[in-house]
Amino acid sequence: MIPRALTPATFAARDPGANIQAFSGESMGTIWSLQAVSPPADVGQGVRAALDTVVAQMSQWEVGSDLSRFNRASPGHWHAIPPEFAQVLGAALEISAASAGAFDPALGALTERWGFGSAGPVDTIPQGGEAFAADRPIDFDAAARRIRRGEGAALDLSGIAKGYGVDFAAEWLLGVGVRHFLIEVGGELRGEGVRPDGQPWWVDVEAPPSSPIAPYRIALHDLSVATSGSYRRGFEADGRHYSHSFDPRTGRPIISDVSSVTVVHRSCMMADGWATALTVLGPKAAIELADQQGLAACVVAGNTEYLSREWREMLA
Repeated sequence: MIPRALTPATFAARDPGANIQAFSGESMGTIWSLQAVSPPADVGQGVRAALDTVVAQMSQWEVGSDLSRFNRASPGHWHAIPPEFAQVLGAALEISAASAGAFDPALGALTERWGFGSAGPVDTIPQGGEAFAADRPIDFDAAARRIRRGEGAALDLSGIAKGYGVDFAAEWLLGVGVRHFLIEVGGELRGEGVRPDGQPWWVDVEAPPSSPIAPYRIALHDLSVATSGSYRRGFEADGRHYSHSFDPRTGRPIISDVSSVTVVHRSCMMADGWATALTVLGPKAAIELADQQGLAACVVAGNTEYLSREWREMLA
């Protein structure tokens, strides 16, 4: 797959003799990596600091994060949040509205009950999930950058914050003059510019285990890609596997043959959030919505792949 638009200035400014330097570390409960062309000496520390900022604001697992403190606070009171937090929550609510609730940032209490939150795994199936999921009031005042929650409500931004972490680190890199790089956080990637030889940043889409479908290779030239896989996390109970991917409309893990959804987007945050939402909908409804939203999306369900119009137009 190749981008539908190229940036001529990027190619004109490249240095064929430049070197690519690699950096990596741990953050957001996973591994991050960076390949950058002629970066400054402190680029690794800068990326780490950017990701640490996202963790400090939006982690459900860090007890001192802004999100965790909000979830513990008394309901009914407004709480100011940082601009980055507000940007991610606003995007999450936008995707929630556009997907008719297939994505919901207010699943925090529910994911804790099912063992996918800070309290750790469970070995029994929670009861009353549907009733518990029926009312999750989170009020967001975007202009004033403040939020409040109703009784029993809690935020969980894990379906979108990792993608934002990629974007936040990428914007820092661009801000310090690094124009050509590929950055990854736990499988979510963003590529800017080109390699010194003029080639884009080629990446292979992660395929579900044992899938007969060949993975796509994507040219990440000023683009991002995120994959949501229902096979990645879960637990076994009573002889059945329960996925970490939730249907917010039922309050239970999804029940479908969708094994993975990949979305290509300029913003890694939006690719991450939309991949999460489309996973919930099932293949046909997911592709219909992707076409409505102009998203490049690939859904793998069983041994069949479903491609959106935008995805097909990017095929070389």
